[in-house]
Amino acid sequence: MSTPSDQMPPSPPATTEASSDDRNLAMITHLSGFLLSVIVPLIVWLVHKDRADKAYLVREAKEALNFQITMLLAHLVCWILVFIVIGAFLGVLVWIANLVFCIVAAVKVSSDGSYRYPFALRLVN
Repeated sequence: MSTPSDQMPPSPPATTEASSDDRNLAMITHLSGFLLSVIVPLIVWLVHKDRADKAYLVREAKEALNFQITMLLAHLVCWILVFIVIGAFLGVLVWIANLVFCIVAAVKVSSDGSYRYPFALRLVN
């Protein structure tokens, strides 16, 4: 005799792929860091952090948030160093690095991948 569990079709395997909406939101999250700093990554992370189906989006939002916190700290150091002149030069370099890495992250995320910034303090886990 068969049991009810034998008659049930097997459940489909869980997919780890992100939906196109999640990819688009992750791309916007990375790009927005350049203009709005930690605001958008923080909002995206706080809204979706408890949802298991949004693991990809949460991972990308945390990555963007950690990088933007790192950039904020770097800008703070540059602001302090501006009084000994080198801070202005370093501030421009930090600004350019932020722009370049935000664009690289957005392109990588939009083209079917995940991005990990090469240098970022991992403060949000």
